[in-house]
Amino acid sequence: MAEIKIGNSIVGDGRPAYIVGEIGINHNGNIDTACSLIAVAKNAGCNAVKFQKRTVNVVYTAEELAKTRENPFGPTNGDLKRGLEFDEVAYRKIDEFCKEMDISWFASCWDEGSVDFISRFSVPCYKIASASLTDDALLKHHRKTGKPLFVSTGMSTLEEIDHAVEILGKKDLILIHTCSTYPSKYSELNLRVIQTLRQRYAVPIGYSGHETGLASSVAAVALGACFIERHITLDRAMWGSDQAASLEPSGLTRLVRDIRLVEESMGNGVKTVQESEIPVMKKLRRVGCKA
Repeated sequence: MAEIKIGNSIVGDGRPAYIVGEIGINHNGNIDTACSLIAVAKNAGCNAVKFQKRTVNVVYTAEELAKTRENPFGPTNGDLKRGLEFDEVAYRKIDEFCKEMDISWFASCWDEGSVDFISRFSVPCYKIASASLTDDALLKHHRKTGKPLFVSTGMSTLEEIDHAVEILGKKDLILIHTCSTYPSKYSELNLRVIQTLRQRYAVPIGYSGHETGLASSVAAVALGACFIERHITLDRAMWGSDQAASLEPSGLTRLVRDIRLVEESMGNGVKTVQESEIPVMKKLRRVGCKA
């Protein structure tokens, strides 16, 4: 299985999971909130944080933007979508703060213009959202960056994933298993797909969780996921569509801790008698007793 260099980290089988705090739109258009979430991710032990970038008038139709939707930015859906987008000044602050905190950042870009926008910064990689998996033009545009790609496979068939892999190639590619409901039901997570994807594509496989708890994301690592992404928030009670499917600071800290403990526990698969077991063996086994 290939290994991929993401910034200063090597991602792949046998390597520590690359853990990403998905800030997404949970900053609610506030740069101070975004910086607070970056600090939360760093303090929890995440490798990176991720944002979402859209050119609103390209991603959404005029009809969709005109729909009534009460929100902190105004009465329409367009007010909301525009209010959640950071401009270049804000992203410069994000970039500077991440450098101060010594944590990587990148984004999922929903259109070609957003890829070009984010490319103004020295991000180590890009993520392609599940909703964009079938957008051939966007996939090809991402490839032109020359950066590693994380590709989410939620709400997609194997045939659609086959096509995306054919478009992108397998170089510097990590496929991400996920269920694209917020929050996801545990009965729909289907974590064994991680192994299915590993066998089918022979590339590193990750997991993006939208469930409310921690156990399944930890289990994903035991099943072979080398990348873990979870949405993060300062408080699940905050306004916003993604907050309920996000981890608060204490939950994120526990998640990173438990993943690292599981990784330490996995071992190499070779059955041996541990040095620490020898005194116990001498104390508890009957002398001369053989099967």
